[in-house]
Amino acid sequence: MTTTTDKKSPQNSIGLRKLVLALGLFVLAFLAGRQLGPGNQHSPVENASEAPAAPTVWICSMHPQVRLPENSQCPICFMDLIPATDDGEDLGPRTIAISESAMALAEIVTHAVERRSVAREIDMVGKIAFDETRVASITSWVAGRLDRLFVDYTGVTVRKGDHLVEIYSPVLYTAQQELLQAIRVQAELGPDALEFMLKSNARTVESAREKLRLHGLSVEQVAEIVANGKPNERVTVMAPMGGVVVHKEAVEGMYVKEGSHIYTIADLSKVWVLLNAYESDLAWLRYGQDVHFTVEAYPGEIFHGRVAFIDPVLDDRTRTVKVRLNVENTDGRLKPDMFVSATVDALLTSRGKVVDPNLEGIWMCPMHPEITSPGIAACDECGMDLAPAEELGFVVAASQGNSLVIPHTAPLITGKRAVVYVRLPNTEKPTFEGREVTLGPRAGEWYIVRAGLFVGEQVVVHGNFKLDSELQIRAKFSMMNPDPDSPPPKADLGVPMEYQQQLGDVIDVYLKVQTDFAADTDNQPMAVAILDNLKKLDLALLPIDAQEIWMDHGPDLMAAAKNFAEAKELEARRKLLEPLTQALVPILDPFGYSREGGAVGIFHCPMALDDVGADWLQEEATTANPYYGSGMLRCGSRTKILELGN
Repeated sequence: MTTTTDKKSPQNSIGLRKLVLALGLFVLAFLAGRQLGPGNQHSPVENASEAPAAPTVWICSMHPQVRLPENSQCPICFMDLIPATDDGEDLGPRTIAISESAMALAEIVTHAVERRSVAREIDMVGKIAFDETRVASITSWVAGRLDRLFVDYTGVTVRKGDHLVEIYSPVLYTAQQELLQAIRVQAELGPDALEFMLKSNARTVESAREKLRLHGLSVEQVAEIVANGKPNERVTVMAPMGGVVVHKEAVEGMYVKEGSHIYTIADLSKVWVLLNAYESDLAWLRYGQDVHFTVEAYPGEIFHGRVAFIDPVLDDRTRTVKVRLNVENTDGRLKPDMFVSATVDALLTSRGKVVDPNLEGIWMCPMHPEITSPGIAACDECGMDLAPAEELGFVVAASQGNSLVIPHTAPLITGKRAVVYVRLPNTEKPTFEGREVTLGPRAGEWYIVRAGLFVGEQVVVHGNFKLDSELQIRAKFSMMNPDPDSPPPKADLGVPMEYQQQLGDVIDVYLKVQTDFAADTDNQPMAVAILDNLKKLDLALLPIDAQEIWMDHGPDLMAAAKNFAEAKELEARRKLLEPLTQALVPILDPFGYSREGGAVGIFHCPMALDDVGADWLQEEATTANPYYGSGMLRCGSRTKILELGN
């Protein structure tokens, strides 16, 4: 019987070792093949020197502040993140550059900032009413009985002098008898009577005539009574004015007292149009302003009137103010209580002031704006002296220039802020800069720009929301993410080029003086020339807003230039250069200037004038200190560049 043991035979041990060795050689050969393959030809040293790839940043398209190192979902809105785009260009916190194809896909359209006349349309509604100054009440001047009414229904048109009623009045009958008796006595006295009796009787006759006139009889009626020689039992009351009888309060046979109301007559050759204007529109309404309106009775036909009155009291229920027009109605087609739809085209200046070029040089009645004259005259209606239209609240267009405007689709408005995107010139790729602007009122399809833009700049009018969204995605400043440190927009005052050239002449002379001072040379004729060139500035060229700035700073500038020109020596003039500069900069900065030499900078030296510090203007970038000259020529640095005008 064979016995089995746990020990392995020598032959089995040798076979196992050979198998392990073969597997090890196979693994080494496989690893060597990977190292020598076509994708691994670099040495280990070279592979170690390669920079690792920049990690991809993932952001949320709705919340660009979310930036994660790996693809996941936004922790705020749970949208899928997208890889952040980075074109590698540092264009500033409000600037973005895109390709031509991207611009075409985004359908970005630009429009030039321009100057043009714009008008704001103010719509109002109202109705036609009687002209209260042309309404008369016919009353009884004496007590009596109305025996006959010639006008026996309302709506009858009467003319001045037409008979209205016949009245029997004991008072009138007695007054007629008194007049006839006085006349008979005068005839009986004859020319040989005593003088005092003739005079007394003449006074009695005149008193009796006046009594009848005061009772409502006309001169012709009194003459007829005298001619007939007997009193009339009934007296006819005549119409004191022409018009339409709009009210009738009496009937035939009615007894009336003195002052009893009989008729109301309205002259409809002129009517009022009473309009309701919202309080937000009052800034664009002026006395004497032309208003065109329509009525339903005559569709397509336009009527005109001028603003004669703006109610000083606001209706707190409707938040409106009554605006009254005086309108000619000689043909009588406009009927009281007709509804009216009116529009005012308020022509605006750059600061939103109302302009009417048709009133330039025109004189207007303060009570009746429809009465105008090219010179001094009196009103045909009320006799008042006419006044220049400018004194009645109008601005003459010729002295104002046009407004700086952009299309209404250009600004992105949020709260009190307005942002536009300006295409920057002379760039390789389309580049756009977000810019805050100050807007004036909207006038139809345009916005008036008060600050932040200049004539000729290209603003985005279509696709601006897409640019703003891209800036938000890149976590830059945008419409919804303002820059708290951005400077306020600079206003364009509309200073004409001719005036900017005159300011450029002043700067040219100033720079000659500055160069001479830096070279330790005094040039008094040039100092005098600064004052002479300032006197040549034509202030009539400036718009009103620029004139206001000049009135604030101009007197100080002229005084500083005068003192500078009258200084007797170099050191005295050097000290006076600082107040001259401080007075000149507040004019140059808002007005702009034009010169062939280009822009100038403001330089500051903290050690000048006994360590007080002083500024000066200079064209060259390298400091040339006019206060120290060769002593410390390079002391100071440029702090600002004064921009050229348009």
